[in-house]
Amino acid sequence: MASTDQTPGAMPPGDGAVPPGKAMTVGQQMLDKGAEMMQSFQPIKKMSQHACSFAIYSHDLTRQIQTHHYISRLNQDFLQCAVYDSDDSAARLIGVEYIVSKRVFDTLQPEEQKLWHSHFYEITSGAWVNPRVPELVQKSELEELAQSYGKFWCTWQVDRGDRLPLGAPALMVSPQGVNMAMVKEELIKKRDEKYKVSSSELGRKRANFAIPEAEAVNPYADYWMQTGKGFAIDVQQTEIKSRAPFP
Repeated sequence: MASTDQTPGAMPPGDGAVPPGKAMTVGQQMLDKGAEMMQSFQPIKKMSQHACSFAIYSHDLTRQIQTHHYISRLNQDFLQCAVYDSDDSAARLIGVEYIVSKRVFDTLQPEEQKLWHSHFYEITSGAWVNPRVPELVQKSELEELAQSYGKFWCTWQVDRGDRLPLGAPALMVSPQGVNMAMVKEELIKKRDEKYKVSSSELGRKRANFAIPEAEAVNPYADYWMQTGKGFAIDVQQTEIKSRAPFP
């Protein structure tokens, strides 16, 4: 059975394309354009922010990836993000992250809180960037995000070469200023050069955020930091709940 921390078996046959498949025909492109003109895309139109950051696998801190969050706000306390591996037209949807305010997070049971990560360090260190948005414009938003919590499931482990979404989803954690949870310099450099920003300079500008980290982060979040243990999913067979037994 599939497991988060195991490399999947052989990739599907093909020419090595990611994902495997033939190029779209003119007919398929026309069909998509026609459907786009006639259908509603209200949930997608709610996406109002693009953030570029980094994420780390809960079960293996040596694996770090750049992430692109396309964010929609459902209310003041809840954001939902479609997470991609890039911001170009061929970007792959690699997961989903839910973000809640401290007010909501504090209502969760401790066992649930352990699956969530804090955003304080990620924001105040400059790891989280909203490309091309002036820092002054987003300052109040960033101060709120610094006190929020996220639960990020990665469904496509592209960093290990998966050409399709294979295996079980992986729980991700946020960058931290300790040990192997510090973002690798080469990842930061590549991102900063692309968007012409300086993560270290952003970190200095955000150092005066009002809430101290010790007060901003619930002790049940970032569970791995307290225990040295992450989470991995193992897919197991189970009896199906139904009204009648299967033959």
